[in-house]
Amino acid sequence: MKKLVFILLAGMGVDVVNAQENTLVEPLITDRPDANESATALPKGILQIETGAFYESYDEQNINKDVFTFNTTLIRYGIINNVELRLGWDFKEESVKHQLNSLNEISRGFSPLLLGFKTTLSQENGWRPEIGFLGHLYLPFLASKDYKPETTGADFVLAFNHTLSDRSSLGYNIGAERKDDSSEIAYIYTVAYGFEFTKQLGVYAEVFGNLPENTAGSLLWNSGLTYLISNDLQIDTSVGRSITKGQDLLLSAGLSVRIPTKKRDK
Repeated sequence: MKKLVFILLAGMGVDVVNAQENTLVEPLITDRPDANESATALPKGILQIETGAFYESYDEQNINKDVFTFNTTLIRYGIINNVELRLGWDFKEESVKHQLNSLNEISRGFSPLLLGFKTTLSQENGWRPEIGFLGHLYLPFLASKDYKPETTGADFVLAFNHTLSDRSSLGYNIGAERKDDSSEIAYIYTVAYGFEFTKQLGVYAEVFGNLPENTAGSLLWNSGLTYLISNDLQIDTSVGRSITKGQDLLLSAGLSVRIPTKKRDK
């Protein structure tokens, strides 16, 4: 795995040798694989790449839909302390089967480009959680025809982190979004619990969903494992589904890499 990551990053022009020499003392904090966003922004000069793939299936009213997302890449970069820029882009393929008339519709291509930022507003202090704020735009200009909305989407999220013990933590988000040419705002929420079995192996479970202004909301769960290969490299896997009507199955796997882009002061 380390050799594979080395080759991929070298091909992207990243200074892997210097990055390894400047490994940070604390393990990286990621925004995957769960839906919950952490409140912690990257330090200045740190580049973090979080990528993976997932599969979703839906079965409702004589319609079966399979969704493969081959590239869920999120690129994060600390521009100043406690403020990071965020860039994300997905490639999707959907297969929709109509049981009544045997039609099979295929859609594939890039989703709207995500452009945003995260900032840490306050650090954790006793009973007070760490608090972060995130905002994103979903730009339609580079989206493929099958996934190109007519308008720009947007969301904002307040993120909260609580340290419960040396091995466990609680995170939760509240926010709102409007995207995919929706005529209404949807309020979004997540609650995630994490536990470390060892310094390398962790597990999490979460519930999340949305509450649109005028239509039915959704409630989903997922759970998964994370494994730290080093402080700067993590792999993950997860599984989930809807509690309300909708998603029948979610399977996901990925990796996250943290890269110092310049030497730190010794």
